[in-house]
Amino acid sequence: MITKNIFKIHFLFYITGLICFLTGNFKNFIIFSSIIIVHELGHIIGALIFKWKIEKIILLPFGGITIFNENIDKSLKEEFIIAILGPIFQMLFYLLYKDNEIFNYYNIAILLFNLLPIYPLDGSKIFNVLFNLFLPYKKSHILSIILSFIFIILIILYKIDLSLILIFIVIELFKEIIKHKYYFNKFLLERYLNNNNYKKHKVIKNVTNMKKQTKHIFNINNKFYTEKEIIKKLFDK
Repeated sequence: MITKNIFKIHFLFYITGLICFLTGNFKNFIIFSSIIIVHELGHIIGALIFKWKIEKIILLPFGGITIFNENIDKSLKEEFIIAILGPIFQMLFYLLYKDNEIFNYYNIAILLFNLLPIYPLDGSKIFNVLFNLFLPYKKSHILSIILSFIFIILIILYKIDLSLILIFIVIELFKEIIKHKYYFNKFLLERYLNNNNYKKHKVIKNVTNMKKQTKHIFNINNKFYTEKEIIKKLFDK
């Protein structure tokens, strides 16, 4: 679902466009920007198919960000499809203009970079979905953050010139770390408020072991409790 006033163009996008115009590189800027727009269009169409609420679409000079206003415990299948549709649309775009050398270079560079498992890139979102298939939500989120830092360090060690982009990514990654506790509490609150009928069932002993798309029974000192009972006690404290 798309609401009014969700499209935002970052001021750096205008500055980059002006610099490219003054230096005779405006054609390259248009090609680069068109790839970014098509990529984000993939995410947007995926969101519309699954009726996800889109909160904001931000256009940056080096990429785009589509922010959703949805519950954390959404279908992992839907999350994966929405995340992968960006790269898929980009590859389809490549097939249309693959004979253009400049377009070919930019498209492959953006595609490969965006598939790195670094938050907030699509690669991180895809890996996070895979982590959630096997691990609890909280551990999956922490692992995604750790993996992001590992790849950032590798980029720095290999001296890949992505200084400005890395600064933005590191800032976003630290924001994600700060919000980690908030996300987990939101995850628990959503599970308490919503009546979800999940096919998967699992017996656990602690809320930190709760997985997405799974119904839990808590075994504490050989006594069994429902999710809602445990989460209520947790929030009552």
